Amino acid sequence: MSIVAIDIHPQKTFSELCPNELPVPGALSIVPHLNRQAAWAHYRVLTKDAHSPHEPWQIDNQEHYLPLENAGDWVSHAVLGTEGYENLPGLPLPDNYHFLVHIGLESHTHTFGACFHDMSENISTGLIEWLASRNAKTLIVGGLATEYCVQATVLQLCWYGKWRVIVNLDACRSLNAKEEQQAIRNMEKAGALIVHHTDDIPALLA
Repeated sequence: MSIVAIDIHPQKTFSELCPNELPVPGALSIVPHLNRQAAWAHYRVLTKDAHSPHEPWQIDNQEHYLPLENAGDWVSHAVLGTEGYENLPGLPLPDNYHFLVHIGLESHTHTFGACFHDMSENISTGLIEWLASRNAKTLIVGGLATEYCVQATVLQLCWYGKWRVIVNLDACRSLNAKEEQQAIRNMEKAGALIVHHTDDIPALLA
């Protein structure tokens, strides 16, 4: 049985380094927490948002962030080949992870969870199957942003697998405090274990 650390979309596009894309306050501060939780794992997974510069859902300005269930159009972000697509500084290069997931490559979809390519959850990215093949027992999750891709991925992991899912809030950041709290409640209801500090994780792995 193995422990797997999952870094969800820790990309510059969601940080202060790309202020014209979708910056999440404090995004850069999750890096040491992602690295620490990965040190306790047997495997490390990276998920990345990846888009064309000509997506049909693009808008010029992002004035509002709708809740996950109502999320619609977005400013251009995580475009392949741009700085925004890259990992946050201090994280390993993608080829140093054990498994890599890209979502958003198909222009007619803008999905959030990293387990499926489509909102209907019919087309697997292979993440669930890979975790099963590695006899995953415990998943330690962090990334950006809590109420969007972290929440969606955690819900899928809880619904489609038999592993224990730990969400490390030290390794997550959000855009909206109210939506973050609702996301936490949703993840807990689905069966995820929420920890507020990275230092709390080792006791759960004993």
